[in-house]
Amino acid sequence: MDLDLVEISPTAEPPVCKITDYQKFLYQQKRKTKELKAKAVKVIVKEIRFGPNTDDHDYNFKLKHAEKFLEEGAKVKAFVFFKGRSILFKDKGEILLLRFAQDLEELCKVEQLPKLEGKRMTMFLSPKQSAKK
Repeated sequence: MDLDLVEISPTAEPPVCKITDYQKFLYQQKRKTKELKAKAVKVIVKEIRFGPNTDDHDYNFKLKHAEKFLEEGAKVKAFVFFKGRSILFKDKGEILLLRFAQDLEELCKVEQLPKLEGKRMTMFLSPKQSAKK
């Protein structure tokens, strides 16, 4: 009959087997995984870069971009990059990021508070559920 004995669930007690065409079985499995992959939510992370001495106009410009990204449903990675001796202004960088989070609090929630990693202080913001709908 050109059929194969295919083991469906080897971990079950007793193991589950099925008599079917093995090539057809492989095709159906591949199609199921492809469908699941298509339905999966793709997480987009947008980055916004600040300097420790970012001016108000630049800050507001970047704030508007972050609002747009959050409304689209993307996560935002805001970071302050310290060049050379500007690492002395760590507190300024942290204050800037916390102000950024506070200005966006109705659109997002803070996923990770400002954290210094080498010359970068990063903070992650993710959109609230109501912002996606």
